[in-house]
Amino acid sequence: MSGRAGPRRWLSPAYVWRRSVHNLGPKLAALLVAALVWLVATSDRRANVEVGFDVPLEVRDTTGGASRRAVSDLPATVRVTLSGQRTRVQGLQAGNIEASVDTTGAQEGSFTLPVEVRAPDGTKALRVLPARVQGFVDSQLSRRLSVTLSAAAPPAGSLPRYTLTPQTVTFSGPSRLVRTVSRVISQPLNLEAGATASSRLVALTAEGEPVTGIVLRPASVSVRRSDLGTLPVKTVRVLLPPAPAKLKVQSTVTPASVRLVGPPTALAGLNSATAVLTYRAGSYKVTPTFNLPSGVQALDSVVVNLTVTARKTTTSP
Repeated sequence: MSGRAGPRRWLSPAYVWRRSVHNLGPKLAALLVAALVWLVATSDRRANVEVGFDVPLEVRDTTGGASRRAVSDLPATVRVTLSGQRTRVQGLQAGNIEASVDTTGAQEGSFTLPVEVRAPDGTKALRVLPARVQGFVDSQLSRRLSVTLSAAAPPAGSLPRYTLTPQTVTFSGPSRLVRTVSRVISQPLNLEAGATASSRLVALTAEGEPVTGIVLRPASVSVRRSDLGTLPVKTVRVLLPPAPAKLKVQSTVTPASVRLVGPPTALAGLNSATAVLTYRAGSYKVTPTFNLPSGVQALDSVVVNLTVTARKTTTSP
């Protein structure tokens, strides 16, 4: 009987109570120490920290109307500082945060509006710099232009041919920017004969300044070089005709040499090409032709800057 009663005492409430209160003081002290150790060990993970992110700025615009609207001159990113537990904040990236400006209802022209930030769950947005942004609302405009090829200078003796695919480009954006585009060029490439490469497109103003803030479709073109073969080409220096004795001439020639193409027998005896021009008093710029043998042509254009003055004459006593 006693052998079977022993195990049953673990089920007795009185026994359980006696065991629970036995050495109660040391037990509570040990529990308190364990709790303090856990709090100290995890305090760093539970404490809030601040981390900054460069977040892309988005535009929201639900303004109705017949014409589409375009927003420009905004900063690409804003600096957002989040606060939260270290384990939560350290795992975030800029793409997890939303920063936007709402231009709905804004009149066309300049505006200044606040930046709205949506922080991920478990975090709080403390600061955003700048808190307000300036921009410009304009109508959306699209245009289409032919692409102008840019290529490195070909080697002497070759006459390359380039093929662009596609040959035209459509670009769109704020009308005040789109209207400034004068031409769209491909970035210069140095291609070997028969080679093909991709070239990024750049929109330029009439003054040759790049236009940003617009979208080009496509953004690049395929350029293929197909030469017509090796031609009889010779590079010679450019000479100017002698000036009349009564005139004093100061000149610069750009470039100082010119490539000629023609029959090999005609090119063999040529070491220079004399420009055809007429001198007159004053400062001016000319693009001359050349005095060349029959069948010989110049492949390059030359610009001559001239300053022509009359010589002073002296009279004998």
